[in-house]
Amino acid sequence: MLSDVTDLLACPQCQARVELDEGAILCDIGHSFDVARQGYVSLMTGAGGKFDGDSTEMIAARADFLGSGRFDPLMDAVAGAVASGAEPDGDLRIMEIGAGTGHYLARVLDAVPSGRGIGLDVSKYAARRIARAHPRAGAVVADAWQHLPVRDHVLSHVLCVFAPRNADEAHRVLSQRGSLVVLTPTDRHLGELVELLGMVRVDDRKVERLGAAMSGRFERTAHVAAEYPMSLSHLDVTRLVGMGPSARHLTPDRVAASIAALPQQSPVTASVTVATYTRL
Repeated sequence: MLSDVTDLLACPQCQARVELDEGAILCDIGHSFDVARQGYVSLMTGAGGKFDGDSTEMIAARADFLGSGRFDPLMDAVAGAVASGAEPDGDLRIMEIGAGTGHYLARVLDAVPSGRGIGLDVSKYAARRIARAHPRAGAVVADAWQHLPVRDHVLSHVLCVFAPRNADEAHRVLSQRGSLVVLTPTDRHLGELVELLGMVRVDDRKVERLGAAMSGRFERTAHVAAEYPMSLSHLDVTRLVGMGPSARHLTPDRVAASIAALPQQSPVTASVTVATYTRL
């Protein structure tokens, strides 16, 4: 709930500390942000951000696919990366950027009973899901490419799972020797479907750009690969396409026709790396 993480937040207009009072987030200067009835708060300011938020259809498809357990090993890998270096009774303060449905953040919080988390996403539809993803998670609408509405050096972990990585802001909000945990797809991830369905490809320079962004700010201290085969039905593939960026680039008719041509069960590879970067 928001009440669990309000002390970690900052006013997006003046960066002052905030408190939760009678259904609103308030700062000392008097800026006020209403908490939606679904339990999240929007701390967006100014013009639209660099990325469009996921639609309600995309969030529903993601919730259904992740709820099926197909990506459970990926969630476990992220949770393991956080839990492996955590003190059993330590006060872990975790934020996931681009948290989507909150599935990954919830898995991490289940692995660290003393932790509390902020699920941040630019989509209000995502925030509605995040708000009910875990009792120790608070949902915030904000743009990952703007100044994050989080106080300086208050977080132990920042998570980026298939999501934008703002290295400057992650460095600012993490405490000394805090960790940035990044899940990145390899070029084999969902490779069997990319050609057949025309899905968005993994950028060949993603790893190179990630290293450049971390240089001087973070040191990579752990690196784990997670790769395994899946057998996906037509419904699984429909949800998988519908939950990601390909949903914005492919027409529903094209997707439906391509999926109809697939076998009833399609072999598909899940392949990612989970890297932990320690703040310098």
